[in-house]
Amino acid sequence: MRRAFPLALAAALLPTVAFAHTGVGDTAGFLHGFAHPIGGLDHILAMVAVGVFAYVLGGRALWLVPAAFVGMMVVGFALGIAEVEVPLVELGIALSSVVIGAAAALGRPMPVGVAMALVGVFAVFHGHAHGAEMPETAGGLTYAAGFIAATALLHAAGIAMAFGAASLIGRTGRPVARAAGAVFALGGVGVLAGWL
Repeated sequence: MRRAFPLALAAALLPTVAFAHTGVGDTAGFLHGFAHPIGGLDHILAMVAVGVFAYVLGGRALWLVPAAFVGMMVVGFALGIAEVEVPLVELGIALSSVVIGAAAALGRPMPVGVAMALVGVFAVFHGHAHGAEMPETAGGLTYAAGFIAATALLHAAGIAMAFGAASLIGRTGRPVARAAGAVFALGGVGVLAGWL
């Protein structure tokens, strides 16, 4: 776990200045699908925050919360490629890191089903952005496999960072994970405000 912590930290802090949504160019294939979530700070903040949130909740939430995000992201993707209008997609994406990060920072006990629903609502926005911006020439399945893999890795990075902090610091790992949640929430505020 000590080796995973620096890698997870590097993935979470991957610098980017542009949103991963409009004017990105050709988005066909697995690699382009993979690049979409990691090409925008708004996606990175939210998806790593999901992993941190899952860690803070613990137990079955460690895998159910990220799985709910990925599952609902696929639903949003289907809506996007079907050209079903979803209002305020960019706002929903930006708010996702604020809300999910704040939930992690608060660290309040929450039923796993409620946590899954919380992340699932925001996942629809992320998935819709992926689907709506996929060009007609893209291979839908390979493109989807790419962004699903990237999303799962970002969730895993959040979980690994939290476990890494816990193993390095000891019993105070959970408060550090909650503090990380607050950082992700503030990052989302920065994206909303146009500072990041």
